[in-house]
Amino acid sequence: MTLLGWAQIALVLAAIIAAAIPLGRYIAAVAAGRVTFLAPVERAFYVLGGIDPGRGMGWRGYTLAMLAANAAGFVLLYALLRLQGALPLNPQGFDGIPPWLAFNTAISFVTNTNWQAYSGEAAMSYLSQMAGLAVQNFLSAATGMALALALCRAFVAGGVSELGNFWADLVRMTLYVLLPLAILVGAAFVAMGMPQTLSAYVEATTLEGATQTIPLGPVAFQVAIKHLGTNGGGFFGVNSAHPFEGPSALATSLQIWAHQVIPFAMALAFGHIVGDRRQGLALAAVMLGFVVAGTAAIYAAEAAGNPLHLAAGLDPSQGNMEGKEVRFGQALVALFTATTTGASNGAVNAMFDSFTPFGGLVPLFLIQLGEVLPGGAGSGLYGMIVFVLLAVFVAGLMVGRTPEYLGKKVQAREIKLAMLAVLVLPAVILGFTAVSLVLPAAIASIQDAGPHGLTEMLYAYSSAAGNNGSAFGGLTADTPWLDTTLGIAMALGRFAYVVPVMAIAGALAAKPKLAASAGTFPTHGPLFAGLLAGVILILGGLQFMPALALGPIAEHFLLFAGKTF
Repeated sequence: MTLLGWAQIALVLAAIIAAAIPLGRYIAAVAAGRVTFLAPVERAFYVLGGIDPGRGMGWRGYTLAMLAANAAGFVLLYALLRLQGALPLNPQGFDGIPPWLAFNTAISFVTNTNWQAYSGEAAMSYLSQMAGLAVQNFLSAATGMALALALCRAFVAGGVSELGNFWADLVRMTLYVLLPLAILVGAAFVAMGMPQTLSAYVEATTLEGATQTIPLGPVAFQVAIKHLGTNGGGFFGVNSAHPFEGPSALATSLQIWAHQVIPFAMALAFGHIVGDRRQGLALAAVMLGFVVAGTAAIYAAEAAGNPLHLAAGLDPSQGNMEGKEVRFGQALVALFTATTTGASNGAVNAMFDSFTPFGGLVPLFLIQLGEVLPGGAGSGLYGMIVFVLLAVFVAGLMVGRTPEYLGKKVQAREIKLAMLAVLVLPAVILGFTAVSLVLPAAIASIQDAGPHGLTEMLYAYSSAAGNNGSAFGGLTADTPWLDTTLGIAMALGRFAYVVPVMAIAGALAAKPKLAASAGTFPTHGPLFAGLLAGVILILGGLQFMPALALGPIAEHFLLFAGKTF
């Protein structure tokens, strides 16, 4: 680790927070309907869709509308992928995507997971990339933001049954937040050298006289929304490690900024919506603390290098550079890795399969903590509030009072629903991993033996159920078993989680809003922030530590004993 490396990390994080503060205020204004500079376009969507934006929805109606929109998105994307060979904007003449892979990919992009069991430049037409994948990048992110706003409104007033209008929230988040930011960031990426063209791939002759095909396409603006929407699906197979997706350290820094700014802004918007900015600051502080800690852990592990190399007398100055791009360096790789796996963003600019065991453990654990650090666009906020409710419940047990949060009593119903949501991830991740590790068809997909192979499988289901989408590497994922079960894991990780969350929102909205008293436990200071961080860590540790001990932790100690896999 170097001082220059930490300076890079500090500058990027400072830029994120500096932008998130006004953006959080702006998102709160958009949610309240106070931003109207695109009112004619907004009204046109409502007229075409037969939507009354002023008609409120209860939690059931809001949830059913969300599920219907996502079901329609899945069907349309699946059909587009299967029929791509007969559709236009396909200069390379790619055939339709096979059924199992189309199923996996459609669920992946609808759930904001963006897991890719294919290589984009070798399988996807320009039409599929733009009208299919990029559209879902917008809609899945806007869906998460809309759900988070509905939960925020549950704390604003008492004795209400309505949480807003899903269709209006979806349109406003897309039109006023995601689209303008994507245009700005996409234009910046074009200026930095990313392609943005509908021309066919280029044939080039190398210095050795061989012929090389150079893939092109409408890359820059899809990369913009893949980060802003915390989606992560790369236009190219190697994602942001590709020189057209990650052309420079500056472009990589902007990508980190893009996939962090909305999750942090959503936490701050929460404070504006509930009328107490300190609440949003407390959540953002916990998120930032985990980002810094995760970055430091990865940076330290990878900068220390492989102990077997050091024992052999090799130069330790560069640390472990296998699987990394020299144009980024250890610092930006560490920050990119921690922020993507903590932010429900599947983009990668290095190959985790080549990390040291401890360096690979950290991103895996960040996903398993619930994708709330800072989490996805919207999903990070509502996931964090679930942990907040559990934290105030623990605090209430310690002081012998009925727990409250923002004037709402947190009672048995809310805690049961919160635990139901929290248990979705370990049940899906550990259940599917256990079955896959004894099923011959699944074991055949594992590249490496021993604990490293276990980590490959565990990471895949963690990434799927956590709606992250990043890949550890070394796993042949495009098989009927993995395409199907990973797709199911993605759907459960998104929808089986959010239904209890919306039920919590409905229950809290109906409760009266109580005034704070002398005995109310404050939820905006460092004491509560520490309690919240502890609850997140303890739950993650209790649920996943045994599996991690068999995978990356065991590999870490075996490496020092001279054993590699």
